[in-house]
Amino acid sequence: MTLEGNMVQAALFAVGVAAGFVDAIAGGGGLLTVPALLSAGLPPQVALGTNKLQSSCGTALATWNYARAGLMPWRRWRAGVAMTFVAALAGAATVTWADPGSLRRLVPMALGAVAVYTAIKPDLGSEERPARMAVLPFGLLFGAVLGFYDGFLGPGTGSFWMMACVLVQGLDLRGATGVTKAMNLTSNLAALGWFIASGSVHYGIGLVMACGQLVGAFLGSRLAIRGGARVIRPVFLAVVLAMTAKLGWEALR
Repeated sequence: MTLEGNMVQAALFAVGVAAGFVDAIAGGGGLLTVPALLSAGLPPQVALGTNKLQSSCGTALATWNYARAGLMPWRRWRAGVAMTFVAALAGAATVTWADPGSLRRLVPMALGAVAVYTAIKPDLGSEERPARMAVLPFGLLFGAVLGFYDGFLGPGTGSFWMMACVLVQGLDLRGATGVTKAMNLTSNLAALGWFIASGSVHYGIGLVMACGQLVGAFLGSRLAIRGGARVIRPVFLAVVLAMTAKLGWEALR
C-alpha cells in the first residue's frame, strides 16, 4: 500500500474514533463519518452502506457497555426492538421507490425544536420521572415510527429516541442513552442487511473505520455512564444543533 493510502486509512480510523466517541454519548456520529467516506471517493450509496457497517460496530460496543451497567433491560424492551427491526427494513425497502424530499425538509425543524427545548430545560433528564406510557405500547409505537424513519432517511433518529425516552418514558439521560443505543443498533443492523444484499458496502474501508469506532465507543460510553446528565446533556445539545444547521442548510440549497 502506498504512503498516500496509509494516510487515508489513518485519517479514516481517526474519524471513526471521534465519531464513535460522540455517537456513544449522544448520537450524530454520521455527521463526521459520511462526509469522510464521500471524501475517500466512495459513491453515495456505497458510502451510506459502509457507514452502516462501521457505525454498527461502535453502536454494538456502546450498547453492550450500557447493558452491562443496567441501562438497557432487554426483556422489557424486546417487543420494541423487534418492531424497530421490522420497521427499519420496511423503511429501507421504501426508499427505493419513494422520494424522501418532503420529509428531509421537515427534519431540521423537528431537530430545532428538540434543541430549543433542551436548551430551556436545564434539568431535562437529570432524574427519572413517572412514565406517561407503558413500555410495551411505547416500544411498539416509537419502534414503528422511528425504526421506519431510520431505514427510510435516518438523520436525527437517536435524538428523537432520546427525547421520547425522557419525555414519555420518564427516563433520565443515562437510561435514555442506553435504550437509544440499543434501538439505533437494531435499525442499523436492519439497514446494513439491506445494503449488504444490494452490494453497497466497501468492507476494507468499513473495517478500518470500525476499529476506530470501537475505540471511540468504548471511551464515550464509559464517560457517559460515569458522568450521567452532566456529560450527556451538553454533547447532546451540541450534536442536535450541528445536525439542525447541516440539514437546514441542505434543505435550503
